[in-house]
Amino acid sequence: MNYKLNIHPQIQEQYPNYSALIIYANGLINAPSDDYSTKLLRQAEEKQRQIFGNDKPSSHSHIAAWREVFKGFGANSSKYLCSVEALLSRTLKGNYLPTINRFVDIYNAVSINHLIPIGGEDLDQLTSDLTLQIATGKEHFITYQNGQEIIENPKPNEVIWADNSGVTCRRWNWRQCHRTALTINTSNAYFVLDILPPYSIKQLMDAGNELIQHLKYYCPNCNITQNVLS
Repeated sequence: MNYKLNIHPQIQEQYPNYSALIIYANGLINAPSDDYSTKLLRQAEEKQRQIFGNDKPSSHSHIAAWREVFKGFGANSSKYLCSVEALLSRTLKGNYLPTINRFVDIYNAVSINHLIPIGGEDLDQLTSDLTLQIATGKEHFITYQNGQEIIENPKPNEVIWADNSGVTCRRWNWRQCHRTALTINTSNAYFVLDILPPYSIKQLMDAGNELIQHLKYYCPNCNITQNVLS
């Protein structure tokens, strides 16, 4: 069943300037990282090292905006970084981002290239429509610690993505769960691209078009649909 992503009205009320591009990709063929996906990562890393120099990630207006939003729902924005700041922080320290598989590499490269938080997950692992919502604190988020599965609860008022089986991503775009991770076996996926002002819808769509271009490079016959949530 093709479930869809949506935003709870409470999110729309509390964060009226937030927008997301949702890209659904069906008929994918994933594989281990290769020269193409690795090169995309390395090029994006080097681009931002040249641009930022000795500046911190938080000096960028879009990352600063995400820090403020994280503070707003009670997250320590120095400890819990939005996904693109986490990638950029590693990059600016001179580290290479790890290669995971083709599609994870692609969305991480586009995320770094455009400085937009991007997540990608396996659509077939959802058990209902997926909603961006305010946590009650009773939801379950399954993660692993020292190889053992553990269940965490999000903090009350934390912004989460969740379906009927639990939380798929905590703190908006901070950490995804294992259940919906993109793997070599993924054939149907969704990608979430997040923006806040000062970023524009045009910048959001530009990043989405680049992501689609790379997906089509690997899977020219895949079916792509997209919509903007706000």
